[in-house]
Amino acid sequence: MPLYNRLKEHRARLGLNQQELGRLAGVSRQTISQIERGDYSPSVTLALKLAKICGTRVEDIFTYQEDESHA
Repeated sequence: MPLYNRLKEHRARLGLNQQELGRLAGVSRQTISQIERGDYSPSVTLALKLAKICGTRVEDIFTYQEDESHA
């Protein structure tokens, strides 16, 4: 799925590790790690929560790009 993110950058800017961000968002460290690696796409609710924690918009963290072969 072509969902890209800058969560790691935003997390680093806040000085949080994956465990701390996960606790604030109500998910595990593993979930945060999977999102940052692009192995897991968060629900809309979790994406909104993460953006609120980071003090930014969802679009500043997550970017969706259409697969050009299906355009």
